[in-house]
Amino acid sequence: MNRSTKLAGTLLAAALLAAGCTGSGGTSKGADAKAPTDPGKVSGGITVLTHRTDLVQDGTMKKYAAEFNRTYPDVDVEFDALTDYEGEVKIRMNTENYGDVLMIPAVVRKSDYPRFFASLGTRAERARKYHFTDFTEVGGKVYGQSPMGAVPGFVYNKRIWKEAGITEWPTTPAEFLDALRAIRSGTDAIPYYTNFKDMWPLTSWTYVNGSVGCDTGATTALAEGDPWAEGADLRVGDTLLYDIVRDGLAEKDPTTTNWEASKPKLAKGDIATMWLGSWAVTQFRAAAEQAGADPADVGFMPFPAQPGGTFCATMSPDYNQAVNVHSDHKDAARAWIDWFTEKSGYAADNLTLSPVKGAPLPEVLEPYEDAGVKFIELDDAQGAAVKEIDNQSEVGIYKPDYRQDLVDLARGARKGGLDDFLGDLGGRWTEARKSAGS
Repeated sequence: MNRSTKLAGTLLAAALLAAGCTGSGGTSKGADAKAPTDPGKVSGGITVLTHRTDLVQDGTMKKYAAEFNRTYPDVDVEFDALTDYEGEVKIRMNTENYGDVLMIPAVVRKSDYPRFFASLGTRAERARKYHFTDFTEVGGKVYGQSPMGAVPGFVYNKRIWKEAGITEWPTTPAEFLDALRAIRSGTDAIPYYTNFKDMWPLTSWTYVNGSVGCDTGATTALAEGDPWAEGADLRVGDTLLYDIVRDGLAEKDPTTTNWEASKPKLAKGDIATMWLGSWAVTQFRAAAEQAGADPADVGFMPFPAQPGGTFCATMSPDYNQAVNVHSDHKDAARAWIDWFTEKSGYAADNLTLSPVKGAPLPEVLEPYEDAGVKFIELDDAQGAAVKEIDNQSEVGIYKPDYRQDLVDLARGARKGGLDDFLGDLGGRWTEARKSAGS
């Protein structure tokens, strides 16, 4: 099972990228999908578009639908699982036929949400109950709801770290590098694995933003400043990645990495550490079981920084479910979204964060809770501006390319120095920000 079918995962917030959608579908009038008050009066057939091909193929989604029908017996739910979700939905959205419920694709600009999706209510109303509401808020109304969330962190083999003599989480990048050096000298494991060849795991490094400085305004800071200024979160994260590779603490040849193969290797202890997200823990534990290793060896730790004396971790949404503004059964579609978010157990089944405020943390994050890690939700009011700057600058903070270049720089496959490299990124970003008027 590859990562795209298991979870859009640290696409997470990356799934919210807006590159523009100019199809003939959509309406400028907008519409509301109000929550039904009487399940017995909700009827009709709805089609749910999903990227979770694995859960459709193994019957899990059908089981969710059967449970949904206990409350809404007159709603017929069908699933349309798309392997190339982004590509196929982009085409469909040039018409009015893009399901009744769908995950909001990256191609749709946030400002266009009212053209394509029905409102789920006001942000003031929904923010009292749910996390991540501002990620799909336009003009005070919310147009999507993520059924799960995740936090960034290092997936690591606890046995290997312990064998290297490391029993406490590093609190600074320098301590983290020392820990990897201890793993290199004291074990046979690869201290860190970049997953360079599969590319997308490198985008996970963008989600150090906010966690390093424990700043809920970290997204706004991207829109208003230089992400690679001295001390800025992305500079801290990118510098750590550079130092890991430069010091020979990663795999010898990044061009030969393999994401699927990396999971059992970390589970067995051939690899010690990877920067990903909490969504990945279940995959690595499953790989441990299949490989005959101990799933309990798979751990999760926060970024090595303690502003104010505590670790921090940002909470990010997965794909957001929305109601097609053209749906003939908006009440049934809205009922599905509400039930799937609150009652299905989907987040718990995937050991991910529930979007419902006050819900218990998943088991994989209990060590975070025990260690007093502070969970923060970033203000996404300037999220669309950040994506516009990113597009204009062609830096690609939500794409893997520049970090592939960074890894190549660190391993000597690309000429230049780190300061010049990050300075170039910052310069391009600043010019684009001025052009965009931010």
